Amino acid sequence: MPENTVDFSIVHAVPGLGKPLDYVPTENDPLYTGRPLPSALLQNTVESHGFSSNESVLKVLLPLLTVREILMLQFMEQVTDRPEWQKKVFDETIVEKWRAETASGFDFSKDMFEFCIAELRYKAENVYQDPNTPITVYNGDVVKSDSAVPDTVKIALQLAVKSLEDVPDKEKDWHPDSNNMVLDLIHPSLFPLVYGKSRVLKVSEKVVGLTDCVTRCGEGEVLEVKDDENPKANQYRRSISEPYSLKYQWLPSEVDISGPESRIISYINNLHPQQTELYSLVEKVIDAAIPLWERTLAPLHKGDLDFVKRVPCYDAEYKDPEEAEDTQGQNQGRDDDDGDEDEDEDEDEPRQIVIQPEPQPFAPEICQPTLPLSFKELYGAHARPLQIIVKLANIELTPEKPRYEGGTWHVEGKQNEHICATALYYYSNDNIKASHLAFRQFVDTYSVTDFKYDQGHHEFLEDLFGCQNDTGGAQDVGKVETKEGRLLTFPNILQHQVQPFELEDPTRRGHRKILALFLVDPNVRVISTAHVPCQQLHWWRDATTANGGLSGGPAKGLDKLPVELRDQVFEGIEGFPISLSEAKEMRKELMEERKKFVADQANLLERYNGFSLCEH
Repeated sequence: MPENTVDFSIVHAVPGLGKPLDYVPTENDPLYTGRPLPSALLQNTVESHGFSSNESVLKVLLPLLTVREILMLQFMEQVTDRPEWQKKVFDETIVEKWRAETASGFDFSKDMFEFCIAELRYKAENVYQDPNTPITVYNGDVVKSDSAVPDTVKIALQLAVKSLEDVPDKEKDWHPDSNNMVLDLIHPSLFPLVYGKSRVLKVSEKVVGLTDCVTRCGEGEVLEVKDDENPKANQYRRSISEPYSLKYQWLPSEVDISGPESRIISYINNLHPQQTELYSLVEKVIDAAIPLWERTLAPLHKGDLDFVKRVPCYDAEYKDPEEAEDTQGQNQGRDDDDGDEDEDEDEDEPRQIVIQPEPQPFAPEICQPTLPLSFKELYGAHARPLQIIVKLANIELTPEKPRYEGGTWHVEGKQNEHICATALYYYSNDNIKASHLAFRQFVDTYSVTDFKYDQGHHEFLEDLFGCQNDTGGAQDVGKVETKEGRLLTFPNILQHQVQPFELEDPTRRGHRKILALFLVDPNVRVISTAHVPCQQLHWWRDATTANGGLSGGPAKGLDKLPVELRDQVFEGIEGFPISLSEAKEMRKELMEERKKFVADQANLLERYNGFSLCEH
C-alpha cells in the first residue's frame, strides 16, 4: 500500500466533527489529496463588497457563449443521440438531409453547419471510435451514455425497487408539495444529520459498518454547532440565507473503490442493509457512473474551464440600416416562452440589427477533451472511499394528473455536503412523452465590459448572447433527453432543471423512475453514515423486537406483545432514535431552508455577477 494511506476504519476529523464547519483540508492534513473542486454555490465568492478576487473563486464562471455557439452545441447533442451517428456523419445523403433541416429552422448558417459536421467527424474518428464511449455534451462537462449500465442491471433494478414501491397507500412517501406525483423511495432529506440531535461517533472510534449500523444505534455524542463557529461565509450573508446550514446535512455512504468493483461499506441512509439486492445494484450503477464522473470532473480537477470558443465574438458589428429593414429579428435561436421579452423599446425607432458572428475555421484543438481522471489512482490506490449520497424517486402520472410541470433551476445541496457532481440513471420510463433535463451555466459578465457597441444599444447582449442587461450572469445552454437506460453525469457548477413532460396515452398511468447519485468532493470528506449509527426508530424497533432483542436484554419479550401494544411502547420513546413522523417534520424544515437558499442564490447572482452595461 502507498505510504500515505490513511486508516479509514476509524473516524477522522472532518468539517463539523473536530474541525470548523467551513474547514477544507490543507497540505499538512493527513486527509489532504488536493484542492477542493469548484462548485456553483459561491460559498466563498461573495463578500460585503461583492466578488472576491481569489483566482479559485472565478473558476465557477464559464466563458460567455454566443447564441450561435449554443445552437451548434445543441445540434451536435441531438446528432449524438441518433443510433450509429459515428457512421451517419460520413454519409453525405444523411448529412444533406440534416443540412436541409437546420436551414429551415433556426438561424443556422452554412459555416455553422460545416463546423459541426467537421467536429462530429473528427470526434467519431478520434474520440468516440468505440460506440460505448461516454459522450461529452455542453461545456462543463455534461456526459451521457446509453450503454454504461447493462440491461440486465436495469431490469434487475426495476424488479428490486418493487419491495419499496409495493406498500400500503398510507405508507407511500409522496414528496411534500408534489401533488402526490413524486414518490420518494430513498431520499436524503429524511433522517439527515441534525445538529443538536444526531449522535456522532468521536474521532478515532471504530466506524459504523453495514452489519452493526443498527446495533450501535445511540452510540456517539450529540453534535453541536456553537454560535462562535458560524462560518465566515455565513456571516457575510446578512439578510440572505447562509451557504452552510447550521441545522442539517445530507448523509453520504462510504464506497470502497480499491478493488475491482465498488463496495458500499456504510449504510445508504433510508435503505436498510437487509436490502442486499438493492445495495448490490446501486454498487453496479456506481461502477458505471465512475468513468462518466472521471470525464465530468476532469476540467475542474485540472483547474481549466477556459474552453476554446467555436464562435469568438469581441464586439458588436451592425448591419447597414437599409439592409436591417428587411431583417426579421434576431431571436430565431431562442425559446419564445422564456418570459424575457422586453416591451420597453420605443416602437417608433428601428432596432439596430447586429451582424451574427461566424465560427472560426475548425481545428482539432477546439474540441479536444480534457483527459479523464482516474479515481483508482487518485483515491482507490490509497484505500480512500468515495462518499456518495443516494436517492431513488418516481414521477407518477395518471389520467387525472397527466402532466408533470417540471422542477426549479438549482444546484445540489448546500455547502455542508460539498457535492461536486451528480449521476442520474433513468432506469424506467413508461407511457410518457420525451422528457428532458435542461442546463444553465454561470458566466463571466465582466467579459463584456470592454465590448464595443453602439451608444445605448444594450440589446446586443440578447442578440448575440441571449442575455439581458441588469440580469444575472446565467445562460441556458441546452437540454438532454432522459431516455430509459440513460446514465447522465454533470458537475455542480451547472444549474439543472427537470423539464415538463406528460403522458403519451392519457387514458392510462405512466412514470419516470431515477436513481440519483450525488458525489461528495473526494478532496473534502464530510460526516457520513460511517460516523452516524442509524437514527431510524423503526429500524431500531424492528431489531429490538426480533429474536429477543439486540442483546437479549431489556427488549426481551417485546416480540410477544400485540403489535398495537408494541407500537405504543416505542411511541413513548422521546428524543432518540428519531420517529418517522418527527423525521418528516424535520424534512419540511430542511426543504424550506434549501428552497430559500436556491432563491437567494439567484438574487446573489444578479447582485454580484449581473450584466450592468453603462452608457458610453
